Amino acid sequence: MAAADRRNGWEHAMSKTLDLGCGPQPKNPFNADELYGIDVLENLEANIRCADLVVEPIPFEDNFFDYVTAHDFIEHVPRLVYAPDRRNSFIELMNEVYRVLKVGGMFLSLTPAYPNGVAFRDPTHVNIITEETFPLYFDNVNRWAATYGFKGAFSMRIQEWRGPHLLTVMQKVPLES
Repeated sequence: MAAADRRNGWEHAMSKTLDLGCGPQPKNPFNADELYGIDVLENLEANIRCADLVVEPIPFEDNFFDYVTAHDFIEHVPRLVYAPDRRNSFIELMNEVYRVLKVGGMFLSLTPAYPNGVAFRDPTHVNIITEETFPLYFDNVNRWAATYGFKGAFSMRIQEWRGPHLLTVMQKVPLES
């Protein structure tokens, strides 16, 4: 931040984004100031931390990010695993996304989805998403995933098809008591 900005009485908060399953290059569709990634391979020079999000939490503190993105990642997170006990990995991942986002922060998912064959073609696609998955299970109206342990709520901002991919953007909202 420039010294002139501080003297004028306002400060620019640095926005932060996290790209899940980022590979060697985290994506930054929201043009955040600071870019972080998570993958199974660590590259600290590129700000990528190592974590297996099927069984591990996101290795960042609560309310840290303005944005979290998942490009071609959600479909690789199993809905259910035994490690060694029964875990709803996809639900737990969504809890983690909610936890690390600031209130008002955005979650963007771009994933091949049903009924497109691309969603099924890759044998590592184990979590098939539909147009109803996010709005019914993780929104702030229905919250059907709460039955399975989801502890958050998102407001649906955008959901549209991009070829065989479903683009979903949701905003973290506080849970109403």
